[in-house]
Amino acid sequence: MAAPVHLVSFLLLLVLPSTLEVAATWTALLGISYGRVGNNLPPAGSVPQIVGSLGVGRVRVYDPDPATLRAFANTGIELVVGVPDECLAAVSTPAGAADWVRTSIQPALPATKIAFLTVGNEILTGANSSGLTRYLLPAMQCLHDALAQAGLRVAVTTPHNLGVLATSYPPSSAYFRKDLLPTLCPILDFHARTGTPFFINAYPYFAYAEEPSRIKLEYALLEPGYPGVSDPVTGLRYTNMLAAQVDAVYHAIAADQRRGGRGPWRCACPRPGGPRPRRQRELARRSPQNAARYNGNVMRRPGTPLRVYMFALFNENMKPGPTSERNYGLFKPDGTPAYQLSYRLPKDNTISGSGGSFTGGYNGHGDGSEENGYYSISAAATTMVSSPLYPLFPLLCN
Repeated sequence: MAAPVHLVSFLLLLVLPSTLEVAATWTALLGISYGRVGNNLPPAGSVPQIVGSLGVGRVRVYDPDPATLRAFANTGIELVVGVPDECLAAVSTPAGAADWVRTSIQPALPATKIAFLTVGNEILTGANSSGLTRYLLPAMQCLHDALAQAGLRVAVTTPHNLGVLATSYPPSSAYFRKDLLPTLCPILDFHARTGTPFFINAYPYFAYAEEPSRIKLEYALLEPGYPGVSDPVTGLRYTNMLAAQVDAVYHAIAADQRRGGRGPWRCACPRPGGPRPRRQRELARRSPQNAARYNGNVMRRPGTPLRVYMFALFNENMKPGPTSERNYGLFKPDGTPAYQLSYRLPKDNTISGSGGSFTGGYNGHGDGSEENGYYSISAAATTMVSSPLYPLFPLLCN
């Protein structure tokens, strides 16, 4: 049997600033994704303690499993809760969304802190895109309305793959795929109108695995000593691939805003597909050592601090696909570490207090620096996002 594979990916949650308050706090700098596609995982009641051993204050779960939501009650840990793909059609009507919120979310509140609902996963670029795309925005809108009508301060978003970009390099030239604009633009309008997050899944390591001759491993692993890669247009130097991918998303949104925000939308012919590599390349340079370096550097947050959710909490033995898909966990199912991290979080990286809002982010100085632990848009992009339709973003990551 092949040796276990240890890889890591993480998600970028880009949050539009607004006055909308949510039941969340922003004091914790790190979170983690908790998947349950396994038949040997620890009981949900023991998971908050394992999460606490990492010092993280946020967790993303992929469905509103009642036992899981109850396990996090009164822990102070903030949750991102997924609306599974198979529920999209049902929640795309006002009655269906209201029923789903009433039965799946409302019973857990307020004891369990739920900050966001993520509607589906990578719907626009996923295998089910043809059947589910038409339900995505109606589901988001209906869930948003149902939560508001119930008096629940929970934000609604949907995770996108970086494949929504036609190109991501150089970051300053990034733009969205033309074929996705008829769907993506109304989603961006929804976020601008409701002040809710734009959620992007980024895979620096997978990008390296696709083109190992062009991308340095140190760049993809966020190694602090790597000299970086310059954007030939702006001259900005990105010391790691995560920062470059983040700015690519910023620039893509800025590019569409320069076109008026709401069409007509004109882009060059896009490059189809996403950043996931062909399977035979997925396992390039796999090792526990690389996983430890990658995760440790995410926790260390080289360069500008980031709000991150690491992927993932446990190895999940029933996930389909290659071996790597079942070995993303920081922990084995018995709760022991899958490998030793090269960095440990400070003890003060925990959630405290209550309340919160979509605020912070860009500091207004045009220097790309950060405030309040958020990554802010590069100085080169600041002139591109001056109108109020799509305000500047702070950043969370998973």
